[in-house]
Order: sequence, then structure tokens, then C-alpha cells
Amino acid sequence: MKTDNISKGNKVKIETVIKALEKRGMKGYYAENGEEALKMILEMIPEGSSVGRGGSETLNQLGVFEELNKGNYTTYEPFKEPDPEKGKAIRRAIFSADFMLTSANAITLDGEIVNIDGTGNRVAPIIWGPDKVIFVIGAKKIARDVHAAIARIKCDACPPNCIRLGKNTPCAVTGKCGNCLSPGNTVCCHTVITRYSSIVDRMHVILVNEDLGF
Repeated sequence: MKTDNISKGNKVKIETVIKALEKRGMKGYYAENGEEALKMILEMIPEGSSVGRGGSETLNQLGVFEELNKGNYTTYEPFKEPDPEKGKAIRRAIFSADFMLTSANAITLDGEIVNIDGTGNRVAPIIWGPDKVIFVIGAKKIARDVHAAIARIKCDACPPNCIRLGKNTPCAVTGKCGNCLSPGNTVCCHTVITRYSSIVDRMHVILVNEDLGF
């Protein structure tokens, strides 16, 4: 549970990030909590839109797709498909979706979004494809700079994520990154830093004053 001073400190950091995002061609938004963030997302996505997603505990916690699936939307959720080939087809379809919904592993105070991915199916449509990308990022993922962001991801995000996915990695056993090179297990394959959006009004970042995701 947040204390009042932690909440105030988070808000100050979020305001700093929002200002930094503006100079990077991205639009930032402040949400006091997950409920407010969910409302923002649903207001941003018109009915009839197609919406893809990346793997994200943040989105799971907010119940975003449960809400979208109640309405008039086409959703692409590859993780629900047990057949590998059909799952691959859904991942490819996300590139032509109207919206991509995702979180991020970290964001810096200077507005750089940092992600570390295994197969690349999450970061690839962030880079190119859907008309709009909406990030939802909890306050604990704000880092001082890119170096601190990557350290945060490897220490705080990768171990629980590998445990969730049943990966046999050093970080899942010890909590410490071993820079492993293990087929089928390694999740630290692609490190992507989004430092600028050259397409106007494409990237939108909702920063939530709440602990969400890994």
C-alpha cells in the first residue's frame, strides 16, 4: 500500500516523465490508479477498432481485454491460442491492428521506454505496425536512466516473469541474471529503447501512480 509521501513522490516523477515524452514525440497521461487507467484506455479506443496485445501482467491486472471483449472490438490475444501455428498467425495479425496495447519493462525520467523481450513479438509491433500504441506503465517502473532501467528489468522483472513462464533460467533460480544463452528459455534476447516517435500521435503512455506488473 502506498504511503501519502510515496504517492506524492511518484506523482512528481510521473510529471517529469510526461514532460520528457512530449519532446520525444509521445503523449503522456497521468492516472491515479488502475481503475482510472482502464477508463482512459477504453476512452482512447473507439468501438469497432481492432486491438492487439503483448504479454503483460499490467494489462492482466487491469482486466483490459476482459472489458474489450464485452464490446464491439476485434481483439488479438495470441496467448489464448494453444495451437502454435494459429498463435503465430495472430501475432502477425497484430501488425495490421488499429491499436497495440502493452506495458513496458521500464521508462526513464527522460522519457525513454526500455523493453527486453524473448521472441520479439511484443517489441516488433511497438516499433512498427499498428496505427497507435498505448503503453500502461506503473510508477515502480520509472528509472533514473537507461542503465538503471536495464538493471531494474534484469533484477526485478525477468526473474518473476521467467518463473511465470516456467523458464529454466539462472534468474528464475537465484534472482540474478546469468546472461544465459539457453534455447527455449532465454527471455533477454532483444533490448529495445524507444527514444522518439517520428509518427505524430502514434505513441501514448499512461503512467499509473500504483504498483502494477513486474
